[in-house]
Amino acid sequence: MGWARRRPTERAAPITSDGEDDLERARRRLRVVSAEAYPDWEAIYRDNVERVYGLMFAKVGNRFDAEDLTEEVFLAALRPLRVSASVGEVRAYLLVTARTVLAGYWRRTLGQEITTIGDDYAEPATTEEPVSSSPAPGRVEAVLAGLPEQYRRILELRFLDAYSVKDAAAELGVSVANAKVLQHRALRRAALVNEEEQR
Repeated sequence: MGWARRRPTERAAPITSDGEDDLERARRRLRVVSAEAYPDWEAIYRDNVERVYGLMFAKVGNRFDAEDLTEEVFLAALRPLRVSASVGEVRAYLLVTARTVLAGYWRRTLGQEITTIGDDYAEPATTEEPVSSSPAPGRVEAVLAGLPEQYRRILELRFLDAYSVKDAAAELGVSVANAKVLQHRALRRAALVNEEEQR
């Protein structure tokens, strides 16, 4: 038995036509981030911006709002977050900050505070009375009542039930692309209905 057994991390990687193996190519693409803490704010931002943006985009469904909300998350986290915090602590703090920013966005947009980011983070309702006496919830109901059924349903799923575009499409039995088009058309129609009711 003259052969030595390789450890699992020492697998031979296939060599490509240019002479570079896949393992070396993958190592070049990876960013090294300390398991203990990030070296600086730039590293925190680079490592987490796509994750936060993806979360916001999945919740609001459009690039412009998702970019604004992502910026708001990082600005809100800038002062209280310690750079010396561990990577896990930073990610957990950014998730909590994202939930708070998203709740503020929904409160401003729909007059309702939606704090659900995922099934693991759902918060039970603490009171049965409305938090504020804002007329916005009534206005939202009136606008939704003035929409065709499919438009009303896509807006309820996306903005009141906090479904992602993919989940809303599955619930409606349509493609993701069709759900995006429905959402866009429903928002335009809702704006027209709202303008008519304001007159």
